[in-house]
Amino acid sequence: MLKTQKDKKLENSFSSNDKTKKKKNIIVGLSGGVDSSLSAALLVERGWNVEGLTLWLMKGQGSCCSEGLVDAAGLCEDLGINHKIIDSREIFEREVIKKTTESYEKGFTPLPCSMCNKNVKFEEMLNYVINKKDFTYIATGHYARIKKSSYAEKLDCKSFVFKDFLLLRGADKNKDQSYFLYSLSQEVLSRLEFPLGEMKKEETRKEALRLGLRTAQKPESQDLCLVEHYGSMQRFIDKNIEPNEGEIVHVNGEVLGSHSGIQYFTVGQRKGLGIAWPEPLYVKSLDRVKNIVYVTDKSDLFNKEAIITKVNWVSIEEPNQEIQVEAQIRYRSHPVKGTLIPLKNLDNPTKTFKLIFEESQSSVTPGQAAVFYKGEILLGGGLIN
Repeated sequence: MLKTQKDKKLENSFSSNDKTKKKKNIIVGLSGGVDSSLSAALLVERGWNVEGLTLWLMKGQGSCCSEGLVDAAGLCEDLGINHKIIDSREIFEREVIKKTTESYEKGFTPLPCSMCNKNVKFEEMLNYVINKKDFTYIATGHYARIKKSSYAEKLDCKSFVFKDFLLLRGADKNKDQSYFLYSLSQEVLSRLEFPLGEMKKEETRKEALRLGLRTAQKPESQDLCLVEHYGSMQRFIDKNIEPNEGEIVHVNGEVLGSHSGIQYFTVGQRKGLGIAWPEPLYVKSLDRVKNIVYVTDKSDLFNKEAIITKVNWVSIEEPNQEIQVEAQIRYRSHPVKGTLIPLKNLDNPTKTFKLIFEESQSSVTPGQAAVFYKGEILLGGGLIN
């Protein structure tokens, strides 16, 4: 049976050294799900002085909403730790809802989870510990890992200059969530703990049951909280974007049908086009200005290169010459070899790169993230433009 934080304080005689005390103080981001719950419980068990922090992002159903707040509060009561709630609805509306809506309107397929991690979750948690002062570290239930730069010494990485802290894939390759964390800063990494980083997903359920957590049997939440909250991304779009009728056009110029808004389509989409053709057709591109959805056959979906903007270098210093990387262009896709070339002739040369794939890739989707790895080390990432 897991002992409460109060019991732990009685049993552990912490050093009077101020640095040691700070290392023992940690804020855990709690969504009300099993992963974040277990992260908090494991840190309590390991002797950390833990406080739970939940961001109120939306009102209603879902792990980020009212339901999650209740479960997180109950878990903290069970563990005997303090629980704080920050009303983050305004920043979530501005940084996630509004920007996701604008991205769809422009004909992109956005990645709300990355927007939320960068501008809401980790930003709010970092500000909280900075203002609180007596708490130095933060933790979340993500399946990812952090290592010191010395970890890279065993690798053949002479073309990279590594920063102090490295972001790595989670040990469970099927659950690895590092792709969504490419926008993190060294400041965040220096304070961050991932208690589940070395664990397999099936282990987390067993550990949660061992510790008797109230969330141990809670169903897995969906990867995207907007889907969990609204029921589907189509419902989100219906609520936030007005219909705008336009044409569906074959790349050969033939008009095949009509649509009610480019926001309902994504590059590579096959189903739901509502058009007739002798062979399967896929969305090739979206023209926001003309409000046209262009379609083509599968063979025409492949691209040899892509322009990547707003690049953030997590684990390495920004390269000033071309480098070889393993690029992942979708969350569930396998990384592929490619060459990344800085573009010097643009307005913002240090943030824009050309990615040339070793083998042409299908459905390279504007708005999605291209994340660059060297083995299991996440180097950095940006947005496909």
